[in-house]
Amino acid sequence: MSTENEGTAVPAEPAAPSAPPTPPTPPMSSSATEPDSARAGQAEPTHAPAGQTTPAPAPATPAPAAAQTPPPAPNDPPTLAHPQPHPEAHTQPHSQAHTPAHAPAHAEPSHAAGAGGWPPPPPAVPAWGAPVPPVPAAPAGRRRTGGLVAAVLVAALVAGGIGGGIGYWAAQRGDNDVSSTTVSSGDAPASFKREPGTVAAVAAQALPSVVTIQAKSGGSQGEGGTGTGFVYDQEGHIVTNNHVVASAADGGTLSVTFPNGKAYDAEVVGRAEGYDVAVLKLTNAPKGLKPLPLGDSDKVAVGDSTIAIGAPFGLSNTVTTGIISAKNRPVASGDGSGGSNSYMSALQTDASINPGNSGGPLLDASGAVIGINSAIQSTGSGFGQSQAGSIGLGFAIPVNQAKNVAQQLIKTGKPVYPVIGATVNMQQQGEGAKIAAQGSGGTPSVTPDGPAAKAGLKPGDVITGFGDHQIDSGPTLISEIWTHKPGDSVKITYERDGKTSTATVVLGERTGDS
Repeated sequence: MSTENEGTAVPAEPAAPSAPPTPPTPPMSSSATEPDSARAGQAEPTHAPAGQTTPAPAPATPAPAAAQTPPPAPNDPPTLAHPQPHPEAHTQPHSQAHTPAHAPAHAEPSHAAGAGGWPPPPPAVPAWGAPVPPVPAAPAGRRRTGGLVAAVLVAALVAGGIGGGIGYWAAQRGDNDVSSTTVSSGDAPASFKREPGTVAAVAAQALPSVVTIQAKSGGSQGEGGTGTGFVYDQEGHIVTNNHVVASAADGGTLSVTFPNGKAYDAEVVGRAEGYDVAVLKLTNAPKGLKPLPLGDSDKVAVGDSTIAIGAPFGLSNTVTTGIISAKNRPVASGDGSGGSNSYMSALQTDASINPGNSGGPLLDASGAVIGINSAIQSTGSGFGQSQAGSIGLGFAIPVNQAKNVAQQLIKTGKPVYPVIGATVNMQQQGEGAKIAAQGSGGTPSVTPDGPAAKAGLKPGDVITGFGDHQIDSGPTLISEIWTHKPGDSVKITYERDGKTSTATVVLGERTGDS
């Protein structure tokens, strides 16, 4: 990047004995620099205003003046995300314009030398864009010294505007007294610490407990992919998505790599296809594992800050940030292999999530896990495991639900699902979840003596509310049911023959994936 300054007049050399020139101030510049889920971002072009200031003439003897008009800042081109990691850096010049002022043409000897020293300190620079107040004329006499003071003052005011231009001019003239304008911040002090709650502090605390998972199906030509997981307990259990490890579940291999580069073999403890949750265990778990703290996803609010950690497109230990964009978002996604769909009442986030982020933690500002990154919305392919880039629509399984599933998998190796004992239409949307006329294989759509039957529901009823949530489709109903536990009592609102009624259903249970 280069910043070009337009020509600013340089004051002539003073005839009086030379004094060390004021080092020019450098111009300021700035530069702008997640096998499964994805998002693309665009940066809108930014327009920088151009400003121009005209120095006001001195009321007495004129002195050298300088003016500078900064060039307009270029527009930043939009940034596009690509399926493969392809970061691009964009730079945007940013310039500061300083308004030159006129110095008095005459000065008393006491101002040129003595207690004040030589040269005298330059006057305060007016605010950017503000007119320069006129300077009263100095008393007559000693015109030569006054001219020198004026030249120095003008140079001091203009230096911040033309930056390297003065240094270049001086170097061309062989002035060896001009020092470099480079400013160094110096080494960071050893006591420097990032405050708790900053992204850097949260990431530093969480990263050692986030792992990259390599899954490979059985056979020499086995296929596989990359996903993410996190340390659940000190016994070596790792929580991730089912679709991350599904390919290696039957005769395949799993490898878990920590950020320090150490890799460990792992095996599947249990999988829940419907929840899209799986638990692994390291075969030789190291000592000193630090489980990530689990938060309370029920208390999450829209607008809360989020931090996602994962391996997008295989780039391990990647940290992205965003906010909670929505809660209770009904999402149905598959593992890409034609297996059973999973359903979740998800947390929506705009934190960048891409293929490889699946199974990774979604953290709050305190570093607690509030969700497991699981799915994305991609352009043109709906929910699921597309290889498109992130478009800011990522979905995470609420940690309260994932924790219940993980505990069940560690305890029995099998998932337990809450059910209402009714088959609903999974295709219609917008009018609620309609109980089908028949179940699969000609079985009754309402299980005899099941939860729905005991609540008085019949085939053809349309369920429009479940608890406090509106139901607009079969997937939405299942997503809400699975946020509860077997045995929970939930109020149901339904329509029958155009009449709205309510009932209370006590959820039953189903063990294992069918």
